[in-house]
Amino acid sequence: MQADYYEVLGVSRDARPDDLKKAFRKLAIQFHPDKNPGDASAEEKFKQVNEAYAVLSDPDKRAHYDRFGHAQAPPVGPGPGGVYVNPEDLQDVFGDLFDELFGSWFRRGGTHHGRDIHTTVSLTLEQVAGGVEAPVRVRRPRTCPACAGSGARPGTKPERCATCDGLGQVRVRRGFLSLVQPCPHCFGRGTVVRDADPRCRGTGLVEEEATLTIRVPAGVDSGQKLRLEGEGEPGRQGGMNGDLYVEVRVEKHPFFERDGSDLVCEVPISFPQAALGAQLEVPTLDGRAKVKVPPGTQSGTVMRLRGKGLPGLRAGARGDQLVRLQIETPTELTAKQRELLEAFERESDGHEAGGAHPQRKSFLDKLRDFFD
Repeated sequence: MQADYYEVLGVSRDARPDDLKKAFRKLAIQFHPDKNPGDASAEEKFKQVNEAYAVLSDPDKRAHYDRFGHAQAPPVGPGPGGVYVNPEDLQDVFGDLFDELFGSWFRRGGTHHGRDIHTTVSLTLEQVAGGVEAPVRVRRPRTCPACAGSGARPGTKPERCATCDGLGQVRVRRGFLSLVQPCPHCFGRGTVVRDADPRCRGTGLVEEEATLTIRVPAGVDSGQKLRLEGEGEPGRQGGMNGDLYVEVRVEKHPFFERDGSDLVCEVPISFPQAALGAQLEVPTLDGRAKVKVPPGTQSGTVMRLRGKGLPGLRAGARGDQLVRLQIETPTELTAKQRELLEAFERESDGHEAGGAHPQRKSFLDKLRDFFD
């Protein structure tokens, strides 16, 4: 009597697809023939596990089995003693263990989809602020114009592969598994080249240098990637071209540092300007702007210019520009300047309320309390 598929996998009849996958993974690893050499019972169990999963993982076959059981179950393999399992299904189940268990039998001989290629584009902060159409130079393989991608010398044609009879794939068996994989002779093309085109050396591809234009949206940041669909390597056998990925690199700016969509600009001011107040002219991405510095401004004070930053990549609203004021200490003094500063210092020390240097007074008070 044939064993119940649910019992073979050790799951309930209402098991979800993820439960089936976990059970199959565990049992297939446990009873895999390579891990149990010479063990006939393990091979038989491995066959039952594969057959059970082949049925229960397919919604239509599972519904049929639930209704009729083994009596009228649909076929699950290519013939007596064999179970057909889709390699992609097994790769989904086994993940990192796929190569270890089935690697040499499931590896594909090539893909029809063209490979993606990568390059970079350098932009100024001004270009980022407004968005730009930037030129991008790339070297990439393209279909050989002489042989139209066939790889054969002009005037000749590729020959049908004798190994796979032009199908591009062959069926192989390993134990109880019957698998379809790309032909190892023609690498899935179905044809072989006897007389290669000298320009592309039989590959069907030649290198070209091209200048493309990419639309860079406003607000993009360094490290972000933009995609040009279909501008990668050409596909084979009617497959789609790969894509071109362009990584953005924003050049360092002489005035601004970026903080998200905000810009930070450090502006040096003199001690008299900070003490007496002043009106400063500062740079912005839109031109010059004026900032009013109130009397008594401390070093490190940040003033905000609304809407003078960068546009958000998604929202579109512009950030702010932060003007950080740094009081600059003079390094060379004239005799007159030194005399005036010394007089100012004597006057400040005698200021009863400490209003001339409130931060210093606060620090000295704390220091006195600390040691008392």
